Amino acid sequence: MKYNRFLTSVYSYLAMALMASMFAACTPEEMDGGLAPAPKSEAVQFSATPKSDNANIITFTNNTPGAFKAIWDFGNGTTAEGNQVEGAFPVEGSYTVKLTIFTKGGYASNTKTVEIAETNVKMLDREDYNFLTGGADNEKGKTWVVDRHKAGHMGVGPIAAATPEWWSAPPNDKASEGLYDDEMTFNLNGFAYTYQNNGNTFVNGSNAAGLGGTKQSADYTLNYTPPTGMVWSIVEEGGKKYLVLSNKGFVAYYTGVSRYEILKLAENELYLKGGDASNAANGWWIRLVPKGYTHPVEQRPYRITDMYDDFDKDGNVVWKKEALTLNESYDNPAPIGINTSAKVAMYVKQEGKAYEFANMFTDFPFDFDLNTRNVFKLKVFIPSYNDFNKSAGEDWAIKNLLKQVSVKLQNGTSAQPWVNQVEVKQQVNEVDKWVELTFDFSPYKDRKDLNRIVIQVGGEGNFIPGIFFLDDFRLEK
Repeated sequence: MKYNRFLTSVYSYLAMALMASMFAACTPEEMDGGLAPAPKSEAVQFSATPKSDNANIITFTNNTPGAFKAIWDFGNGTTAEGNQVEGAFPVEGSYTVKLTIFTKGGYASNTKTVEIAETNVKMLDREDYNFLTGGADNEKGKTWVVDRHKAGHMGVGPIAAATPEWWSAPPNDKASEGLYDDEMTFNLNGFAYTYQNNGNTFVNGSNAAGLGGTKQSADYTLNYTPPTGMVWSIVEEGGKKYLVLSNKGFVAYYTGVSRYEILKLAENELYLKGGDASNAANGWWIRLVPKGYTHPVEQRPYRITDMYDDFDKDGNVVWKKEALTLNESYDNPAPIGINTSAKVAMYVKQEGKAYEFANMFTDFPFDFDLNTRNVFKLKVFIPSYNDFNKSAGEDWAIKNLLKQVSVKLQNGTSAQPWVNQVEVKQQVNEVDKWVELTFDFSPYKDRKDLNRIVIQVGGEGNFIPGIFFLDDFRLEK
């Protein structure tokens, strides 16, 4: 297998920063005795000796008289300190090794070229390399795509935050943009990085000029051809790992940076956080999976528990609304008879086609075990001032507002939860009076995929407005 000569010029600043910090750290004792003559480059001498059992590991020894510190830059993105150190060079090639020494008179540097004759593939057998590229045996490399089906596959928040606090993408949120067909391939052979975008790239509007686009306030899709010859590397700093791309390379969504903190790297997940070239306070998160990978279906818990809401105080359900106006703390319009509660829920269905499927619903993080508990009860008050005679609606529906309450159980994780729902309807024959309704789902006790409760009042498919009041929803013991 043929590997590149090496790819490290982008890291030279690491050695410079380390040098400066070490020089600044010199103590008065180390400088004691005053300044001596400044050392010259030719006085800096060192030896390089390959280890007998592995020629790709070199022992470097500082032979410079009078040096009290020795800083090494191995020319491969790594550095070291000490009079005798070891450098690892797994890939064949020529490496310029720099030694910088510090004396009482100042500092000086000298270099020496180290030749590595053969690539030692075993030294490249690192877990992070293997996860990212598929390993040395994967000649075509490993291709990653944006994890479009998972919530949180993109996000934005403060760069210092652990999570994208400001925005997190729902599944398929950017389906209309040039993002989900992009492919990022990492190859251990040559440390090559290939970005295939099929002609367009989704860019952060504030940074679009970096790819030849126009700076805009909003993100947009830009016609763009990625460069060839890009390479990748993984560096460690401050206990964290970073993925660095050459030649203005980036991962799927362009924010003007080529360096990403690796939050997670596993066989089937690459989770990164990058910066924002136009705003240093912003961080951008992106999650990828191998091309062709499908998340396994998670096994949901299967159980039953209390479910209740009396609207006087918080129950253990959280109601959501679909085309509905819902007030969950409304003064009881008729605190007499079977319901003297102070507060009830006011359910308002508005007029028009947009409200023909108005309902309230709640989801649970488990599938219902209906074998032992399968009966729901609910109190309802239907005012007579609603118009039950007016007719307008879909041809397939009863076009009148109905004196009816429907409870449905659905699979809320389904893309079309209504398709396989089960439903119990109850007609209400008395108006201006609280009545209690029973909804028996025992015929469906063998269903193991139901996790959503839907309450719908007045029927569906009609365009007629209506006001209703609900109270004391519960699953019977």
